[in-house]
Amino acid sequence: MTEAAIEWLQGRREKPFCLFLWLYAPHDPFLRPRHYLDLFSDVVIPKPTTFDDDLKSYPGKPKAFVEADNKIGTFEWAATLESLVKNHYASTMAADDDLGRVLEVLTRTGRLDDTVVMITADHGYFLGEWRLVDKRLMHEPSIRIPLAIRYPKLIKPASVSDKMALNIDIAPTVLALAGLKVPEEMQGRSLVPLIKDNDSKWRKDWLYEYYEFPGWHMVQKNRGVRTQRYKLIEYYETEPKEYELYDLQADPGENYNLYGDPKYAELTGELLRRLEELRRETGET
Repeated sequence: MTEAAIEWLQGRREKPFCLFLWLYAPHDPFLRPRHYLDLFSDVVIPKPTTFDDDLKSYPGKPKAFVEADNKIGTFEWAATLESLVKNHYASTMAADDDLGRVLEVLTRTGRLDDTVVMITADHGYFLGEWRLVDKRLMHEPSIRIPLAIRYPKLIKPASVSDKMALNIDIAPTVLALAGLKVPEEMQGRSLVPLIKDNDSKWRKDWLYEYYEFPGWHMVQKNRGVRTQRYKLIEYYETEPKEYELYDLQADPGENYNLYGDPKYAELTGELLRRLEELRRETGET
């Protein structure tokens, strides 16, 4: 794919262009390129702090979370923590190499600083937290993804925003940068105003939903609302429904489920109402 992208770039000289390069890596089964077969062989992979926790007696984790199949040891490509993490890292290195090759072409042809370069992913990945692999659940390792944008004409190097951007913001951002109108039906928002002024009004929360059950990894259907500080997760087809509530400021590791705590009853009600509002706003039925 990278070879095809480079060939295409080298054949374009006059007109503005837009290139999407969707690399498969890093993705299971994490097949390494030949030159990285021994990479990290002498590295010891530390266990996540929750790796050895007994989920069945874990305080507050619902049955839907505990009984999901997306765990180390369930799949051949994730037989052990060490093999999973090292192969994931090696394939990430390979993807980084491919990105470097594309940037080298842009540099060599004198177009690097005139080109907006966005790097992101479609999902995060558990690497042994609670002995989990893959994604699907609404916890931070699964939903937090990188987003880096290089465009020196607009973005100050090394600047960082902690606002909540979503992958549905990519299309409106590309359109805005190209000087085109963003269709009203798009649910994402252009990042350009946020890039120009990090204090500009921005989203306060957003909707998450996963619905592939029964299916791969046997993760129960779940949805939720994520704010800058709090997260409410609802497993909406279990009997009875199960919930998780986290204060991400006080508990970034999502170890203490606050759902059912009387002190958080008002907050829980507000988040449940907001979850239904977001479902209506997005036409989720």
